Amino acid sequence: MTTDQGLSLLLICATVLLFLSGRLRHDIVALSALIAAVAVGLVPADRAFDGFAQPAVITVACVLVLSRALQVSGAVDWLARNALPSSGGPVRTLLTLCGLGAFLSAFMNNVGALALLMPVALQIAPRAGLTAGQALMPLAFGTVLGGTVTLIGTPPNLIVAGFRARSGEAPFAMFDFTPVGLAVTLAGLAFITLVGWRLVPKRQGSTGEDFDTGAYMAELTVPPEASAIGMTLAEIEAKLAEAGGQIVAMERRGTWLTAPRASRKVIEGDLLVMEADLATLIEAAQPLGLKLAERDPEQESRRNDEVLLREYVVRPDSALAGSTPADLGLRSRYGINLLAVARSGQRAATRLREWRIRAGDVLLLQGQAEALSGFSAHAGFIPLAERDLHLPRPRQALLASGIMAAAVAAAALGFAPPAIAFTCGMLAVMITRLVPLSDVYDSIDWSVIVLLAAMMPVADAMESSGAAKLVAETLMTHVAQGNAVVALGLILVVTMTLSDVMNNAATAAVMCPIALGAASALSVNPDAFLMAVAIGASCSFLTPIGHQNNTLILGPGGFRFGDYWRLGLPLEAVVAAVAIPVILWVFPLQAVASNP
Repeated sequence: MTTDQGLSLLLICATVLLFLSGRLRHDIVALSALIAAVAVGLVPADRAFDGFAQPAVITVACVLVLSRALQVSGAVDWLARNALPSSGGPVRTLLTLCGLGAFLSAFMNNVGALALLMPVALQIAPRAGLTAGQALMPLAFGTVLGGTVTLIGTPPNLIVAGFRARSGEAPFAMFDFTPVGLAVTLAGLAFITLVGWRLVPKRQGSTGEDFDTGAYMAELTVPPEASAIGMTLAEIEAKLAEAGGQIVAMERRGTWLTAPRASRKVIEGDLLVMEADLATLIEAAQPLGLKLAERDPEQESRRNDEVLLREYVVRPDSALAGSTPADLGLRSRYGINLLAVARSGQRAATRLREWRIRAGDVLLLQGQAEALSGFSAHAGFIPLAERDLHLPRPRQALLASGIMAAAVAAAALGFAPPAIAFTCGMLAVMITRLVPLSDVYDSIDWSVIVLLAAMMPVADAMESSGAAKLVAETLMTHVAQGNAVVALGLILVVTMTLSDVMNNAATAAVMCPIALGAASALSVNPDAFLMAVAIGASCSFLTPIGHQNNTLILGPGGFRFGDYWRLGLPLEAVVAAVAIPVILWVFPLQAVASNP
C-alpha cells in the first residue's frame, strides 16, 4: 500500500464516519473532506473546485428549477386530480397514488413529487380505510423507486453517468437506466400495494385533530383592579410561565391583534388569548388580577374567519431545521404564532421556545393566510391541510410541461448533452417567468449541489491513487472469491446498506470508484457494476435518514426510527432479487472479457 493509497482510505473512512454520525450536515462533511484532500496533496489546489463544473452538478440544479416550474404552474395538481380515484379500496388507491408518485419522480425532484402528493394522500387515506402512515410510507417509497427510471430521476444516477464518462466511455443516456429502473419500480410497486402496506405500523400521525388545540386555548380579561395593567406582554408571560404557554393574540377595543408585540403594554379591558395548560393557568393568573373570560360565539366566529390554524411539516432541506421558535422571531418578523409542535405523533413536552425543530416535525401555526403562505414558502415547510386540487394557470401548466418534455426529448434523442438541454429548459422557465426570478435560485437545494461538487474530486483522488482498486481487489478476492455475479450482488448490497445510513449522493460518489475497480479486477463489463451502484444508492428504505422522503413522512405518519424496516427490509430484498438478473441481462458481464 502506497502513502497516497493509505491517505485516501483514511480520508474516505473518516468521511463516511462523519456522514454516519449525522453531527454535521452532509455538505459540510463533503467540503471538509475536499479541503483535507487538498491539504494532504491528494487533490491539486488548482483542481479543488472542478466539481462545480461537472455536467452532473449543473444538470441537478437545472432539474430542480424545472421541477419547481411544474409545481407552481399547477401541472401536477391537474394530473393528480384527474389520475387519483375518488373512491376505492386500499389496493386500488395505493396503486394509483404510488404509481403517480413514481411517474412524477422519474422526471422531477423526488422530494418535490412527495411534497405535492402528501396532502392528497392524507385526504384520501380515510376513504380507503388507511391510516396516514399506511398511505405516506408507500407513497414515499414509491417516489424513491420512480427516481431510478431515468438519468434525471435522482442525483445518484447523474453521478454514476459522470463516472462512466470519466472512465473514457460515453456517459449514460437519458433512458439507459430505464430497463433496470422500470423493472425494479414495477416489482416494488406491486409488492407495496398488494402486500407491503399491511406491514406498516398503525401509528397516530401528527395531523388532523391530533393537536387538540381547543383544550389548550384560554381567554383572560383585564379588569380595572388588575395589577397586570401597565405590564408588557413579555412580563405577563414570564409571570404565567408555570402554565407553560404563550400569549398568541389579544383584543383591544374591538380590534383583534394576532401575534402582538412582546413590548406592548396591557391596559384595562384588554382580552388576552393564551395557549396554555388551563388548570395551572387559573392559579397563575390570580396574583395578576386576570380573570377567565366567557366565550362569545359570534366574536369567536369572526376571529376564526380572520385567523387560520394550519399544520406544516418541516422539509429535510429547510433552512430553519435546527432552530428554536425563539430563534425564528415568528411574531416580530412574520406576525404568526407557533401553537404546538409534534414529533413522531407526540406533542412537544417542553416549552415551545426551547424546542429545536427537526426535519419531519409537524408545526401548528396560527396567523393570517398571506402571512402563513409567505413564511412557509420561505422556511421550506409543506402544508398538510386538505386542499382543493385545481389548475389556477392552465397556460402556464401546459408551458411548463412542454418545456420539461422538450428538455427530456433533446437529451434522450442526442440533440444536446443533458446538462445543455436542461440548462436551456431552465433558461426558458426564467424567460417565461414560470418561476418568479426571485425564487429561481431558492428552488435549488444548494446543500446537494455542494455535496456533489465537493465529493467528486475526493472520489477521483481515491481512484487515481489506486485506493479504490485496492479495496475492490480485496473484496473480490476474500469475499466474492472471483465470482463476478457474487461481486455484483455484493456491490449492490453494500451500496444499499450505506445508503440507508448516509446521503445517497455521497454513497454513489464513494462506491463508483470501488465498482469500477471491481469490474477492472474481474475484467468484466463496468456498466453492470455502475448500474448496481445506481440502484443501491437510490433504494434506501430501512431508516428515516436514508432518503429525504423517508424523513419527510416521519412526523405526519407518527413513525419511530425502527418502523421503517418492517416494509423496507422485504422491499430491499425484492429490489435486489429483481435488479441483479435484469442488470445481468441488459449489461452482460462478458462484454469486456472478449476484448481485453
